[in-house]
Parts: sequence; C-alpha cells; structure tokens
Amino acid sequence: MGHIKGLKCRECAREYPVEPIYVCEFCFGPLEVAYDYKSISKALNRKKIEKRPMNLWRYRELLPIDGEPQAGLNSGFTPLIKADNLARVLGVNELYIKDDTVVHPTLSFKDRVVSIALTKAREFGFDTVACASTGNLAHSVSAHGAMAGFNRFIFIPATLEASKIIASLVYEPNLVAVDGNYDEVNRLCSEIANKYKWAFVNINIRPFYAEGSKTLGFEIIEQLGWKAPDNVVVPCASGSLLTKIWKSFKEFKDIGIIKELNTKVFAAQATGCSPISAAIKLGSDVIRPVKPNTIAKSLAIGNPADGFYASQAVRETGGYAEDVSDQEIVDAIKLLARTEGVFAETAGGVTLASTKKLIETGKIQKDEVTVICITGNGLKTQEALQGHTVSPHYIKPSLASFEEVLEKIKSSGH
Repeated sequence: MGHIKGLKCRECAREYPVEPIYVCEFCFGPLEVAYDYKSISKALNRKKIEKRPMNLWRYRELLPIDGEPQAGLNSGFTPLIKADNLARVLGVNELYIKDDTVVHPTLSFKDRVVSIALTKAREFGFDTVACASTGNLAHSVSAHGAMAGFNRFIFIPATLEASKIIASLVYEPNLVAVDGNYDEVNRLCSEIANKYKWAFVNINIRPFYAEGSKTLGFEIIEQLGWKAPDNVVVPCASGSLLTKIWKSFKEFKDIGIIKELNTKVFAAQATGCSPISAAIKLGSDVIRPVKPNTIAKSLAIGNPADGFYASQAVRETGGYAEDVSDQEIVDAIKLLARTEGVFAETAGGVTLASTKKLIETGKIQKDEVTVICITGNGLKTQEALQGHTVSPHYIKPSLASFEEVLEKIKSSGH
C-alpha cells in the first residue's frame, strides 16, 4: 500500500479501505485519500525529486498508487513562465503563468488527473474507463485510455463545441452525446456507474483521480525555487482543482519540503456560472446551484461537487473570488496571447480576467508574487473568438499591392 493509509470522509472523518468508492455510506460526504505523512517525510526530499524524470510522477510518494505508473509518463512538468510583459500591463512586479496549455498529450491539466485515475483503474482490475465531461476530460480519457488499452465510454453534453467533440472522436472512444447540460450528464453517469462495473474517473475513481491536480501545485513550488507564491489564482468548475492545489502546498509544508506557507488562494469563475464566487462574495457556506450560461463551457458546472471545500480553502488562506463576463473572457484571451504568446482556452480567459479585477480592487498587491493557472489550450475553443479578432490583410500577388497595405499598416501605428 506504500504511503496510503486509506480513504477518509471529508465530513465525518470515517475511514475506509482503498477501494473504488467515493461517498461515505454514513453521512454521504465525499471520500479523500489519506496519507502517512510521517513516512513520506522520511522517503521524499528535494534532491530525490530533482533527480527524477520531468513528469508528474516525480512526486509519486504523494500520489495514490501502489505499483508503477500505467499512464502519463510524458505528462506534467509544464513551464512556469515569468510573465513580465503581462505584469507591466496589469501593473504588478512579479507575475507567473503556470502553462498547462502544453501538457502532453491533450493540452489541458486533465492529463494530470487522468494519469492517476487510469493507473488506479488498472490496479483495481477494470477493463473499461468512462467519464462525464465538458470537453477536456473527454479528450484526456480518450487519449490516455487508448494508449493504456482500455475500453472507453465518454459522456458529454450534446451542445459542446464542435472542435472539442472532434478532439475526442479522433481517439475512437464510444462517445455518447447527451441532450442536457453537464450536471444532467453527470447524474446519468452516476446511475450508469451503479449498474455497470466501469471505472468512471470522476465518480467511483474520483478520490484518486482528484489527487492528480496536486502535481500542478507541487510543480509551482519547485519551479519557484522551492517557495510558495504569495497568491495563486485558480479557475473553478467543480472546485476540485483549487482544493487540491491548496492541499499540495500544505503537504509540502507538512513533510518539510518548504518551510513557510503564506499563500492566498483566489477562485476565478465566469459570471454566467459562478456559484462558488457568489458564495465567497456573500460570505456564505451555501453553494447555490445555477443554470450555466457562459462561453467558458469547460467551467460550466452549475452544481459544483467541491464548491463548499473550494470556498473553505479560499477563506482559510485569506483569498477571495472574482467572476467575469463573456466579453472580459475574450479580451483576456487576446491579452494573454499578445503579451506572452500563450493561447489559452476560455477557462484561461476567466482566470486572467479575474486576476485583473483582483489587482484593480487591491485584493492582489503590486509587490507580491502571483501565479495564474492557465489550464487548457486555446485551440480547443476557437469558436469563442470568432468575430472578435482583427481581420487579415488581403492583397493581390504583387509587390505594389503589398506595399499599399504596408502603408496603411504604418499609418495605423501597428
């Protein structure tokens, strides 16, 4: 069993063995992996981590697997970009982008969680993996599942962007498009998971799957020279990513990898689907479900499973939340692209636009070290930018035609 003690209910603390279960049978609270941090602190240190391959498995003692990794051997350890151009525009001194637009193989942070989920599914003896998804998870389960030799069933809302549907179909899974929003798809998948003995990565494998998000946080600290940032801004759909990044920071502190931890955690959402942001702003513990209406479809979860825990983490750290309009999302995608050359999907636009507001309102200070989590590639959501970009310059195949356009470009100051 390595360094895993078992599963533990996040509400009543009742303990369970390591099995494909995700809900406490007594209080119906969610289950989470519990570790033996005392033994991990003896087994893991900075030098050991630094000698390992540059993938997410370099932190394996803090991940819930028993044997060797079965997926994601080329996933993780994405760049932490010092975003000086963007920092100047936003008026801060030290700003970083954690760039999961380039994570292998499907260009979103979901490759991290799926690597752990599929490794655990193999350990449990499953031959079929499945998921409910707004797009990125569908791509990742389709791709990693193909490489690992699993049968795959992928459930998505039928209204998903065409490019995201194609990006799953190319791996030839069994793709099921459901006439409903993500919350309805997820409810259906819970029924299917109860009847069919499949590994649903974000249902019965969820306690293990969610731990993969911690690797993003571990990498941030390592890439900052083994220091935690003053602020980290995280996009929220279910809220799980935010809670796990905060958990990763605390784990590194608990086992002695870092000495100090004073990070504030900030939640970013689209105004058209902002139940977590709304609760934090109201100072409420109640996450009120909403019907999503936003171009940020990868964040469009109206009834977030980890919303309460995400809001708790934000309050615990002294952070805050912001939400932004569709137009602000588009503007932020373009700002990130023209300042740092990073093309983010709509979730990245949410995170940057929210960061901009947090800086303008003084929640994030000018002289603090801030990390923005950009979790997916803009090639996945090109539809969101249609009609919002500049037009090409059309010319005839002659030097005279080009120079005529060149004069116009010069006169416009570009």
